[in-house]
Amino acid sequence: MFIRFTTVLQALVVSLALVAGAATGGNARAHEGHSHGAQAPAPPAQAAPRAEAVSTDFELVAVAAGDRVRLYLDRFATNEPVTGADIDVETPDGTVEAKAVGDGVYEIAAPWLARGRRHDLLATVTAGGTTDVLALELHLPEQAAPAAAVPAPAPAWLANLRHHLTHQGPVGAAGGGFLLGLACIMLLRARRALPALAILALTVTLILGTAALAHEGHDANESAPVQGAALTAPSASSLERARRLPDGAVFVPKSAQRLLALRTGVTTVAEHRRTVELPGRVIADPNASGVVQSSVGGRLAPPPGGFPNLGARVRRGDVLATVTPPVQAVDLSDMRQTQGDLDQQIAITGRKVARYERLATTGAVAQTALEDARAELSGLKDRRAALDTIRRAPEELVAPVDGVVAERAAVAGQMAAPGTMVFRIVDPDKLYVEALSFVGLEPGAAATARLPDGRTLALASRGAGLADRNQAVPVQFAITGSAEGVRLGQFVTVLAPTGETLAGLAVPRSGLVRTEGGAVVYEHVAAERFEPRPVRVEPLDAEHVIVAGGLGAGRRVVVQGAELLDQVR
Repeated sequence: MFIRFTTVLQALVVSLALVAGAATGGNARAHEGHSHGAQAPAPPAQAAPRAEAVSTDFELVAVAAGDRVRLYLDRFATNEPVTGADIDVETPDGTVEAKAVGDGVYEIAAPWLARGRRHDLLATVTAGGTTDVLALELHLPEQAAPAAAVPAPAPAWLANLRHHLTHQGPVGAAGGGFLLGLACIMLLRARRALPALAILALTVTLILGTAALAHEGHDANESAPVQGAALTAPSASSLERARRLPDGAVFVPKSAQRLLALRTGVTTVAEHRRTVELPGRVIADPNASGVVQSSVGGRLAPPPGGFPNLGARVRRGDVLATVTPPVQAVDLSDMRQTQGDLDQQIAITGRKVARYERLATTGAVAQTALEDARAELSGLKDRRAALDTIRRAPEELVAPVDGVVAERAAVAGQMAAPGTMVFRIVDPDKLYVEALSFVGLEPGAAATARLPDGRTLALASRGAGLADRNQAVPVQFAITGSAEGVRLGQFVTVLAPTGETLAGLAVPRSGLVRTEGGAVVYEHVAAERFEPRPVRVEPLDAEHVIVAGGLGAGRRVVVQGAELLDQVR
């Protein structure tokens, strides 16, 4: 009897202890408002892991991407991609030869990236007879710890049982424990120890497991995250994009530099001739151009082939149009009277000549009288023919020089006054530029002209005038190079030397960016970093400016693509 009472008492104590643990242990493991795994905020998007190395000839950038490393090889001075190079890279797994995959882009397999955070690489570059050894230090960021494995969800009946056990009050928990204890006692009295132990084990599993999993703010039967779910990561395109940094510099990956076609040049100090910018316009060469005008007023008519079109090439002496002078009624009456008088005189003189010819054979009329009569008859006939020509033959307008038709004001039937310009002929290969200079220029020096579209023209001096024109002196230059696309009257900017010298840095105009604060050039301070430099500039020629302040010698500045670089935000 004592043994049975002890057994019952032990079962009750065990059951009450289990229930008390369920009621208090779970709350102790997960109190309200406490998180055991607080997560740090996600880091901002950054560029892919990379390393760079430079020499006097090459600039090399290595970018890690997955299990491969991409190498970008450029010329150090010009930032021009180097193609056809041989690159051998010393890696933790030995020497690997890089394969060309693009314009100055090479690639190697890198399974060793997963074996550490820091890797030292040694690249031997051979291109165009030049060999360099470049050292790279590739640092990878620390990876986030993998998420703990989540156990498989329990069956529905077991989850419900856990829910009821962990969500009962103290009275309910004590009652449940008492009933479980009675069940264990009855099984023990029936000498069924195995079922009793199974009930006790199940109770302990449910209570402890539920207390560990069902803490405050999380239900035991809530859906758990799927194991192995993909984490959101920045895409490769978002990592390899140009961006402006907080300090004003611009980060441009090598892949983006190839898209923008960025090119650089190294600044050097030299002596340059000072130039001035003059307003000018294109005019025709006076020795290779001309106008077609009517000397008398009359009605215009096309030649047999029609009026020449604008831009048509003509040769000197070609008939371009005809002008028929109008005959007034009074003039016509006078002409008819004159014609009648001339016809009468011609008839009389003709009979006189015939009579003199008969008498001259007998000696009655001197031979000189016969010759005078014949001359008089010939003159009368010429005067009569001239009157007919005036009425019938129009004036022909011919081209004075070889060239093309630059202007045309001819319309069939149009009445042209004397001196009216009907055509303008210009030789497009012989054009002048006339500029107005407010300072003295170097006599006979060559100059350049800049068109609005950025093209340049080579000019040769043709002299300067002495007459003042709006407080300036007209200066003429001949276009010595190709003048294709240049038209008469087009405005240009002439850059002519003054004869003075100036020491400074010559920078292409394409590398100059005009901002609200003044002129800016971008310095290539690192392989993928460009910094704006405010500068003070003076004109040099049509393609270059002189940097008079704000930039030193030996700097790499962007000479192509600066405007695109300035648009990066």
